[in-house]
Amino acid sequence: MFGQLPRTRSELGHALAKGLGIKVAYRDPLGATGEPVTRGESTFSMGTVDTYSYNEPEPTSVDWIREITPSGAQVSRYFLNLFPFLTWIGNYNLQWLFGDLVAGITVGAVVVPQGMAYANLAGLEVQYGLYSSFMGVLIYWFFATSKDITIGPVAVMSTLTGTIVADVQDQYPDYPAHLIASALAVICGGIVFVMGLLRIGFIVDFIPLPAISAFMTGSALSICSGQVPTMLGETAKFSTRGATYEIIINTLKYLPTSTLDAAMGVTACAMLYMIRSGCTFAAKKQPAKAKVWFFISTLRTVFVILFYTMISAAVNLHRRDNPAFKILGTVPRGFQQAAVPTMEPKIISAFVGQLPAAVIVLLIEHIAISKSFGRVNNYTIDPSQEFVAIGVSNLLGPFLGGYPATGSFSRTAIKSKAGVRTPLAGVITAVVVLLAIYALPAVFFYIPKASLAGIIIHAVGDLITPPNTVYQFWRVSPLDAIIFFIGVFVTVFSSIENGIYCTVCVSVAVLLFRVAKARGQFLGRVTIHSVVGDHLLDGDGKYGSFGTNKTPSDDEERHHRTIFLPINHTDGSNPDIEVEQPLPGIFIYRFSEGFNYPNANHYTDALVEAIFKQTRRTNPNAYNRPGDRPWNDAGARRGKKGGDNDSHLPLLQAIILDFSSVNNVDVTSIQNLIDVRNQLDLYASPRTVQWHFAHINNRWTKRGLAAAGFGYPTPVASDGFHRWKPIFSVAEIEGAASAAAHAEIIANQREQSHRKSADIESGLKSESNTTARETEGVETASENSEVIREDKFQRDITDSKAYQSRRKVALVQGMNRPFFHIDLTSALQSAVANSSEEIPHIA
Repeated sequence: MFGQLPRTRSELGHALAKGLGIKVAYRDPLGATGEPVTRGESTFSMGTVDTYSYNEPEPTSVDWIREITPSGAQVSRYFLNLFPFLTWIGNYNLQWLFGDLVAGITVGAVVVPQGMAYANLAGLEVQYGLYSSFMGVLIYWFFATSKDITIGPVAVMSTLTGTIVADVQDQYPDYPAHLIASALAVICGGIVFVMGLLRIGFIVDFIPLPAISAFMTGSALSICSGQVPTMLGETAKFSTRGATYEIIINTLKYLPTSTLDAAMGVTACAMLYMIRSGCTFAAKKQPAKAKVWFFISTLRTVFVILFYTMISAAVNLHRRDNPAFKILGTVPRGFQQAAVPTMEPKIISAFVGQLPAAVIVLLIEHIAISKSFGRVNNYTIDPSQEFVAIGVSNLLGPFLGGYPATGSFSRTAIKSKAGVRTPLAGVITAVVVLLAIYALPAVFFYIPKASLAGIIIHAVGDLITPPNTVYQFWRVSPLDAIIFFIGVFVTVFSSIENGIYCTVCVSVAVLLFRVAKARGQFLGRVTIHSVVGDHLLDGDGKYGSFGTNKTPSDDEERHHRTIFLPINHTDGSNPDIEVEQPLPGIFIYRFSEGFNYPNANHYTDALVEAIFKQTRRTNPNAYNRPGDRPWNDAGARRGKKGGDNDSHLPLLQAIILDFSSVNNVDVTSIQNLIDVRNQLDLYASPRTVQWHFAHINNRWTKRGLAAAGFGYPTPVASDGFHRWKPIFSVAEIEGAASAAAHAEIIANQREQSHRKSADIESGLKSESNTTARETEGVETASENSEVIREDKFQRDITDSKAYQSRRKVALVQGMNRPFFHIDLTSALQSAVANSSEEIPHIA
């Protein structure tokens, strides 16, 4: 990195680093060598000048800044993505318009009665539900990435809003409820809008599906229990905003106080279920008319509310002042509460503690629904952009008197099944709601409150997670099923807010526990074959015998391959298969959940413990006197030699770490590796343990490991890099599917029968030394590298067979990091080649 800088800047930087005591070039932390070895610029990695050599550059701070700095195109795309409708509005056509008209009118017919019913849950008059419905569907389409979502009042958010309004009015009883709800909408909308602009929509991914299901189920049970007294017309006064179990107990206790309202409520709820069941049955019997039965089922809410409104009007037409059962009464025409929202600091401070729960409810139901319907209908939503849409809807809604609104599950399902084509269907729904606000207030006067309660119970019943889904949770992950039940129980026996916090906290705690207690796996080798039916499949696609005693030919041997499996079969592999220990004293260890500060010690403790059990100390007589031995290494009993108990164990040779699941490392995890390396070098002294790494997926991870002294051989105190043999992986530069390559393959096949073994051993001279050497192999090792020197290293690589065939190849990874390997096979080959004991090489 420093070689690319001007000389004056380099010298200035080194002088400054020296003055500050900074080691620019990392030295051996054990001080094993008297001569400093420049990590990444040592003779064995930088000595070659041939054109085929490749030294992997380290990422720099400038690279990091460049990666996180958006380009001009990205900035333009950011602002364009704030208005997704610009990408499709130009293609709008009549067919899309017809689909949007049908879906928009259908949803509008449902959102009007539901909006009024949900306003009651929020402790507001019914017109505020219509205001919220209108603004939600009118504004959303500008910012939508989902064509199916319908924003408006929903049961859970309305219930939470009602709880917040009630709590604030306990402190300020003279303050109007709708102003509290409007202030809550503005604050929540502003928070969500900023989160969307910052593009942090990914945070919803930290809330898992069981937690969302538990929240929805518990909330649905709470809402249903709170609406039963209204549906039954119970005259006894008790709070319906407490714990669910208390509401159920009080409902049963005061059941004798039920009035005529029960007839209007229970029968309305029962009729809704009967119509839906009948339409579902008819659709199965008449598949050709399934669409017709769907629309009839969808409009059942409108039919029921109109039917019971007519009954109520007939009964109460001449007794408006003393109705036979509770009715809505006067509903103002138009937007009577249109005004700038009042933001009183005392009101905001009164509900600020409940804002986290309100924001979570505002987001999780919407995002979960939009993602689900996006997958069903083959499109992808942008959570961050959905944040923007929700935020703008709730920021502008209160100007017409709206309260917090978000995506509705039931209306979204109806909209999707009705054949919606684009988000513009929301405008059609807004027109329907607008007509209701101005044309139907006189009709709304006679709507029975008990019938609205029945509609709410019927609507939220779909939010309850069915038993089969819970059973699938248990089958997939029993712990997630437990989280689900915890969330439901907390919601039922406490409150919706506590249920939200509980499920989120438990889910995060489980995630952290899994990360912190991640278990690594020791891997072993298994030789496998491909089998089709009862025949082996060789590399040419031909079938051979399987299960015979026939000795395999050399050609067949080439089609065997080696894989690595956990030695203890924790992956569920067949326990009858014997997984071989890689080689005596060589350990392959795979991380399972990343490698960062929460789990670094857990990983390395297990690694060191296994190494101490399965190997012996290189020098059992390292301590001359018993008093020199540390307390935690008692050694052999009195009268016995130190090596009697473990003389059969191998010496520790090398450690291979599989980084396939590791994306990033941090200072803590790297320091942990350094400490373990120092500990094991003392254990193997006077030898050193070689550390090999496979499947490193991130160049910043490579930089971090290299800065700590990993990635190249560890120098030995006596003779530096003793007997180190370089092994590298190479790949063809030219495509195998090219015409030239195909012609070359044919020529090679013709020539193969005439080749002699002497020709193969002697090799072919290089045809070009300008761009790349030619090879027919993949892995290569120098034969006679006793002491690494610049000219010796260059000659070993140049004379290797890997660079002497007809196909042009290049190194896959840099020479300057020879202990960073492309896969476990090359890592094990390098570990064997560089071991200090006589160990048989890999077949």
